[in-house]
Amino acid sequence: MSLRLGKIIDELGGSLEGGSGEAEILRIAPLETAGPGDLAFLNNPRYQSQLAASRAACVIVAPAMREVALARGACIVTPDPYVYFARLTQLWKRAHAGGVQQGIHPSAVVDPEAFVDPSAYIGPLCVVERGARIGAHTVLKARVNVGERCTIGERCILHPGVVIGADGFGFAPDKGDWVKIEQLGAVRIGNDVEIGANTCIDRGALEDTVIEDSVKLDNLIQIAHNVHIGHHTAMAGCTAVAGSTRIGAHCMIAGAASIIGHLTIADNVHISTNTVVMRSIPQAGHYTGVFPFDDNASWEKNAATLRQLYKLRERVKALEQTIKNDGSDR
Repeated sequence: MSLRLGKIIDELGGSLEGGSGEAEILRIAPLETAGPGDLAFLNNPRYQSQLAASRAACVIVAPAMREVALARGACIVTPDPYVYFARLTQLWKRAHAGGVQQGIHPSAVVDPEAFVDPSAYIGPLCVVERGARIGAHTVLKARVNVGERCTIGERCILHPGVVIGADGFGFAPDKGDWVKIEQLGAVRIGNDVEIGANTCIDRGALEDTVIEDSVKLDNLIQIAHNVHIGHHTAMAGCTAVAGSTRIGAHCMIAGAASIIGHLTIADNVHISTNTVVMRSIPQAGHYTGVFPFDDNASWEKNAATLRQLYKLRERVKALEQTIKNDGSDR
């Protein structure tokens, strides 16, 4: 199945130059491998050498790359080619999906006291427990488990293996044993949230664990009890957030980061991969490091110094030997 360039422009906007709206696009492809019938995009000017060599039928470019693109062939000019590409993938999926999935798969188990909006889709082998609520146009893919009284908003996507509302990790020590603290809260997930495969979000101990609107979570993430994640925050895979931590809005947390419990992270914080966050971050910025973490600029300076540490040690030893020799000569 194909899409006309004119149809793409009608749906997404942009300016088609050097080509015909009647041209049929057979697939979306990377710039370096695209061939006739393919639509590609260029987001970074560093790759303009690939643009010149590309055999794509049409290329999505920013205004600054318009002349270079036209020298090669047809192009769609738009202020942000990457965002245009993202919306193009959505258009492509809608056009080729063969209809929107709705309803409950025969193998899913939905408690009679749960609510599932008629426009939502509950996939194979899912479990929706008592008192849970699933909002409009939300999709639960295979083997998703939504625990009792947990709520999921509208237009959310939960990928296979997601677990919402398992018990938080709460135990009181008692004479060498552990006494379970029953987790009496739930999980509240806002609208337009996407949660990757095998990610777990625990229910709160007393209050709810909260995931605000438009949060994006990758695969294999652990969100502990009573965590609160602000709107439009994104986390990459294998991140772990310990209990009762509050993360602000518009944060970006890279893969395998670890955030200990009972901290507060400000809005617009960027945490680098593998960083261990051991104290609250009250100001926006870019933070990096395993131990100790610091603001990114300071961490880079310290890392550069650390790489020179061996040479510095040898220089100090040589200097000490020189001083010692000078003293003995006297």
